Amino acid sequence: MKEIVPTPPAIVQSQFAEVRELFNRYVVPSYGRYEIAFSHGAGNHLWDVNGKRYVDFGGGIAVTSLGHCNPEITETLVEQSKKLVHVSNLYFHEPQGRLAENIVTNLAPGKVFFSNSGAEANEGLYKVARKFGHDEGRFEIITANNSFHGRTLAGIAATGQEKVKKGFEPLMPGFRHVPFNDLEAMRAAISPATVAILIEGIQGEGGITPATVEYLLGLRKLCDEKRLLLMMDAVQCGHFRSGRFQSFQRILEGHPAEKVFLPDAVSMAKSLGGGFPIGAFWVRQEVHGVKLCDILSPGTHATTFGGTPLGCAVANKVFEVIKRDRLVENVRTTGEFLKQRINSLAEKYPAVVKGARGMGFMLGIELQDKDGIKPFAAIDKPAAAQMCARLHEAGVLLIPSGNQIVRLLPALNLGHADAEAGMDLVEGVVRRLA
Repeated sequence: MKEIVPTPPAIVQSQFAEVRELFNRYVVPSYGRYEIAFSHGAGNHLWDVNGKRYVDFGGGIAVTSLGHCNPEITETLVEQSKKLVHVSNLYFHEPQGRLAENIVTNLAPGKVFFSNSGAEANEGLYKVARKFGHDEGRFEIITANNSFHGRTLAGIAATGQEKVKKGFEPLMPGFRHVPFNDLEAMRAAISPATVAILIEGIQGEGGITPATVEYLLGLRKLCDEKRLLLMMDAVQCGHFRSGRFQSFQRILEGHPAEKVFLPDAVSMAKSLGGGFPIGAFWVRQEVHGVKLCDILSPGTHATTFGGTPLGCAVANKVFEVIKRDRLVENVRTTGEFLKQRINSLAEKYPAVVKGARGMGFMLGIELQDKDGIKPFAAIDKPAAAQMCARLHEAGVLLIPSGNQIVRLLPALNLGHADAEAGMDLVEGVVRRLA
């Protein structure tokens, strides 16, 4: 008897074409999307509409901190939605207070404002700085080259990458950029109008570049001398991704200044909600004789959706699971395994891979220039973009960072088996390229 075999490839290809056509017709084309349409996910895996499975090392760009469709997050969403989804910030509710307590407990005395995204959290930092310096006529914030601080008009003005600014001139005034990890350049840039310095502990979009110990300590001393605020954008590098709650804590680990160093304000989002949109910024209790945590008084800053009961309940659950399951230890041990595997690729295939960058679960694979990787040389795309496309074909998801870095930003509960399986796929692609 002849076996009748269905032909799903044609059907699912039609489904992908249908999804893509919906985007082409109705979605603003502001993203360069890969030719993949996902249907569902579980843990550290995603499936596309063709049924192909992927190991997810991208984590939705550092967002899905407990993996896809985590059952405890789902349960929390359902249970909280039965009680209270939204009230305005004209009223109190316990989940927001508990979440603020969780952040302060893991950071330092101060207070927290809740927003919907990292860009909004950074907007809050700009307003804190301007309010702090207003009476003295100080408003300028110095940031770093290759930084990334969001896509709002203030965010692109703050970002130290020219490509994000094109077409949006005139830029919002009040921001200047200097080389990252260059303390003397920062000192030389300070003017009478300067009120704050804003950096990332680990630059994400700029190539997975951590701040040095000397840079962090030097910036703190400089801000103390000049009566400036030291602000940190931890939207991507925060929330335990480095192996500590904040990346500056991991960078300074073991240094005598570890227990006394503190920035004045920190923005956060991404992993905070484990996939649910929520952002926040923490403000230090007091600095330069000013009670900074109370500087935004009623009427000076607000949001409709920031800090909803639903979002805060999920973020509290993320904190709970990270502590209960000792995921900080997992980030450290599995992160070291991933870093060793990347460095072994550099040893075995130096024509393709230079080495590893970063720490914990914020890692980068540094590639050779595309002209040095023969299969990439003839294509008018950066090496990182081409590598990510090849990795997708192999069934593993990574994220470009600049022209020559691909990022690993996996879920904090990535297990060793999935880490090994994903790196085997990465090595297979690198081997073929070499």
